[in-house]
Amino acid sequence: MKAPERAGESSLQSLSDTVSSPRPAAGRRTIAPSARRSPRLARPQPREDSITTRNTLSYKDAGVDIDAGNALVEAIKPLAKSTSRSGSDAGLGGFGAFFDLRAAGYRDPILVATTDGVGTKLKVAIEAGRHDTVGIDLVAMCVNDLVVQGAEPLLFLDYFATGKLDVTAGKAVVAGIAAGCRAAGCALIGGETAEMPGMYATGDYDLAGFAVGAVERGQALTGATVATGDIVLGLASSGLHSNGFSLVRHVVSNLDLSYDAPAPFAPERALGEALLDPTRIYVASCLAAARAGHVKALAHITGGGLLENLPRVLPDTVAVEIDPAAWPRAAVFGWLSAAGGVAPAEMLRTFNCGIGMVMVTAAEQAEAAAALLREAGETVYRIGAVVDRQAGRPVVRIAGLGQDPSA
Repeated sequence: MKAPERAGESSLQSLSDTVSSPRPAAGRRTIAPSARRSPRLARPQPREDSITTRNTLSYKDAGVDIDAGNALVEAIKPLAKSTSRSGSDAGLGGFGAFFDLRAAGYRDPILVATTDGVGTKLKVAIEAGRHDTVGIDLVAMCVNDLVVQGAEPLLFLDYFATGKLDVTAGKAVVAGIAAGCRAAGCALIGGETAEMPGMYATGDYDLAGFAVGAVERGQALTGATVATGDIVLGLASSGLHSNGFSLVRHVVSNLDLSYDAPAPFAPERALGEALLDPTRIYVASCLAAARAGHVKALAHITGGGLLENLPRVLPDTVAVEIDPAAWPRAAVFGWLSAAGGVAPAEMLRTFNCGIGMVMVTAAEQAEAAAALLREAGETVYRIGAVVDRQAGRPVVRIAGLGQDPSA
């Protein structure tokens, strides 16, 4: 069976060998064994000039530019190198990348893996012509999911797919990925760049990220010890982060707004720039609090908001009561609600509404935990408490929301 063609692939870790080795496509890792084998049945051999003289069609004619792929690889080599850390030098060139857990200081680690994307926030970046922040979003969405398990992010890989490779835009995206990796303390050890003509509209691209972290055996955060009377702390978000952008774009379209126009909620900035504020990375602060013994549970507030993410880290015996008056919300949320006609309950189940990470801590440790988080640069609010769960009532109860008891 013929191996599927993955046109124009490139890799931070293994694609660089396309510079020194001729390949049929930029970054192709290997030739499928079936393509190398001699045929089992004798077949007429083509004339020598059938390849060397008669055929003039090239891969570039089909839409895949090998030279552009190689140029991107050369451009991103120093970006990857800038993310080196103990356990990995983030170098390029092999078929795979090694990570030395012992060199990273681990004795008996459990590995934790996550994957995520940026969603239709990419459409805003593409239409606004701003590509330098979505890479940070990509890393943040993965590593914030790692830290809620108590895991330290160690390594990151990305997948960048497009119909026609724009080296300048691609480099900007990877520069953002590298910046996110440095903020999270993980090494950018590899990736793929796929140029696939006909798969994407002109200028469009998609991203996927993959992160691996580690936590020593017995130190993972599971939420199992969360109990009635514990305190719920909210860590401020940097804005919309990377969720709900299909609704955001719908509001922008309904209002016939341009991404170059002043943002209605921040007139000193262009709308596209304001909407593209990157997702906050909470790794350093949350790891510090966890290692100090202050954390019972963490919840990354992504799609589903507070209503759907908090229950994922709570035992079946407890619920939480949240006071929405306990923290201010960035102006973008008020604008979306008012201008878009989005009801409060829908806002809370679609957006983070100003809280990007939630920490549950024992009441007697709440002040110490908040102080440590603030020292690490977080803005922290005491937003609620853990209570007994009651049959027929929501697990996350938002004061004044008028929730459906069956929710």
